[in-house]
Amino acid sequence: MSSARSEHALILADGATVPLVVQRHARARRLRLRFDGLAGEALLTMPARASLRTALDWAGQQTGWVEAQRARAAGRVVLGDGVWLPVQGEPLRIVATGAPGRRIAREGDRLLVGGPADHIGARILRWLATEARAVLTDDTRALAGEHGLPLGRVSIGDPRARWGSCSARGDIRYSWRLILAPPHVRLATVAHEVAHLRHMHHGPDFHALVRAISPVDPDVARAWLRREGTGLHRYVG
Repeated sequence: MSSARSEHALILADGATVPLVVQRHARARRLRLRFDGLAGEALLTMPARASLRTALDWAGQQTGWVEAQRARAAGRVVLGDGVWLPVQGEPLRIVATGAPGRRIAREGDRLLVGGPADHIGARILRWLATEARAVLTDDTRALAGEHGLPLGRVSIGDPRARWGSCSARGDIRYSWRLILAPPHVRLATVAHEVAHLRHMHHGPDFHALVRAISPVDPDVARAWLRREGTGLHRYVG
């Protein structure tokens, strides 16, 4: 359960002002800062009863990190012929073949895209979403089945704020952009959401289950997403 948001501003060292959106959250146990490269704003989540002044002071000490994230997000990549794109963490060069049909296929370090050159980026985004749905569904069903956890529906979207979510009904939804990340990041995210099928909170029992069922180190994956996750939103059609 979340309360109302409030809007503030962060002043960076170069004098630029970045919108700061503060969200109190009943489940938050600490301050957490993210940068939304698409919206160009910083998002601060804080515990429901924490001091707003303390939270804003803390955010003001993170301006160096915000500047770095802002600079990284500024380099948007429009998908098209010759562009390099990470798929499951491996860089692939997009090659518009001009071949009949709109088939997209991996061949070595190339992503071969048939059909007309116009709207090639949109076709690649649809292909990536299809790949993500298939891979994440397989990963999730396999892990949930292995541990006897009741899974509902698996779906994908393109949220800005989270990489995955699990509903009380057992439905799990992911960001399709996880298909761009290395496999260990995707697998740790799957373990996180599958663990919510038993524990709908982030308490000690939940984290213990994540570590027990994850095939990779969740701390390493979480660190990668904190460091590189914003960059996955750079790719547009």
